[in-house]
Amino acid sequence: MEEVMHLALENAKDIIAVGFDPARTFIFNNLTYMGQCPEFYQTVCRIERLVTYNQVRGIFGFNDMDCIGKISFPAIQAAPSFTTSFPHIFSHHKNFKNISCLIPCAIDQDPYFRMTRDVAPRLGLPKPSLLLSSFFPALQGNKTKMSASDSNSAIFLTDTPKQIKTKINKYAFSGGGATVEEHRANGGNCDVDVSYQYLRFFLEDDVQLEKIRTEYTSGELLTGNLKKVLISLLTELVTEHQRRRAVITDEMLRQFMTPRKLDF
Repeated sequence: MEEVMHLALENAKDIIAVGFDPARTFIFNNLTYMGQCPEFYQTVCRIERLVTYNQVRGIFGFNDMDCIGKISFPAIQAAPSFTTSFPHIFSHHKNFKNISCLIPCAIDQDPYFRMTRDVAPRLGLPKPSLLLSSFFPALQGNKTKMSASDSNSAIFLTDTPKQIKTKINKYAFSGGGATVEEHRANGGNCDVDVSYQYLRFFLEDDVQLEKIRTEYTSGELLTGNLKKVLISLLTELVTEHQRRRAVITDEMLRQFMTPRKLDF
């Protein structure tokens, strides 16, 4: 349990380092917040009462060997979708129970919120809406998955500039030709090139991204030069994130994680 709490605080630091405004952001973990806010637990209990074991077994594939914690967790995951779980933020708003929730998440979280949308009308609360994000491919290509156990499958926020450069140069799957001559003649395939796929997420300049796509597809831009663009961009992003994260204090964590009224 101590390790879980530690990881929660470390994750909170990463979130804060992205640049969220403390006046408009509340970060919580279930272990702490459930004791701070009775209304949160009450919302969980209402959901638990309305969702049957047969339903969650069908959604999540639970079996007789699963612990009861896994069976009850979907209700805990669903509860923050409703303003009733955050009275300190919303209760001063007129008709606050009608305020809808927008949830950005990965596609693997979708089953939880399909269940949530199903139970919402029976709670008398609005259904949440979702923004489903795309998965990054592992460095080894679109058919592989990132893994925390394989340090070479991904770029981590703790990586050094040297590690970033080495990983991309050595492991990032290329859509280019096997030789310079072949690449010049046939061009590269941006659909499978990992460096280009990463740039689609991280390069904010759409004009530059299109220029890279055109030049790489035509064979004018070589794989090595494409990787240099990504290395430069990710090195800047990661080192800046590390700089911001390093200055986060325990007091800043408490500020973000203390239940309070927000400025909006």
